[in-house]
Amino acid sequence: MSAFRPGLLPSVLVLLLLPGLIALGFWQLARAEEKRELLAAHQARQSAAPIELSELERLASPAYVRVRLQGFFDARHSLLLDNRTRGGKAGVEVLQPFYDQASGLWLLLNRGWLPWPDRRIPPTFATPDTPLRLQASIYVPPGEAWQLQAEQPAGDWPRLVSAVSIDTLWQQLGRGGLAYEARLEPGPASLQTDWPVVAMSPDKHLGYAVQWFALAVALLGLFIYFGLYNARETRHEPSHHSA
Repeated sequence: MSAFRPGLLPSVLVLLLLPGLIALGFWQLARAEEKRELLAAHQARQSAAPIELSELERLASPAYVRVRLQGFFDARHSLLLDNRTRGGKAGVEVLQPFYDQASGLWLLLNRGWLPWPDRRIPPTFATPDTPLRLQASIYVPPGEAWQLQAEQPAGDWPRLVSAVSIDTLWQQLGRGGLAYEARLEPGPASLQTDWPVVAMSPDKHLGYAVQWFALAVALLGLFIYFGLYNARETRHEPSHHSA
């Protein structure tokens, strides 16, 4: 008599679910390591001295690199990045083209967050109209590149968008610009600039990994328990012999 009889259905469920639970746990561990590396890279580059904008194109990975800018804003062609919250309050991020006179390049500069409590009233902000010396850091969004909302009418400025393709913006404006967003550091022309580096901390990913591994252990434990229980019940069943 077998000492372990889990049954067909539990065996199939374990074969289907256990590899997935373990894979999800290791995926969360990998995400935690990615976030640690991202935070370390951000900290290292934020402590480095800013470079000229013309030097940026020679870098293989420009994310979080600090740049020096000297030039002026294009106040007419502003983008309002919608659905941005700070402290539970709704708002937008204000992005404007900035012409860097030293490099002769345009850069889409994110000036920061602006509250927008009443959507019936357009958000208002002022743009400096004199040449400025600024510092910013390059932001490379994770995942797919932004896409400019096609339904926004051409010529409607400032333009409310939920996403933006920077290359498309330069094509629309007929300008030569870099395909990066730069986030303005606190100083002249900045709004609220407290952007989080990562949306989810490495510790939270570790917590999710522990949960997935715990579910895998629980599933395996139940499988073993029912296998032993069914085998014991089978041994205790009365046997019937024909005369």
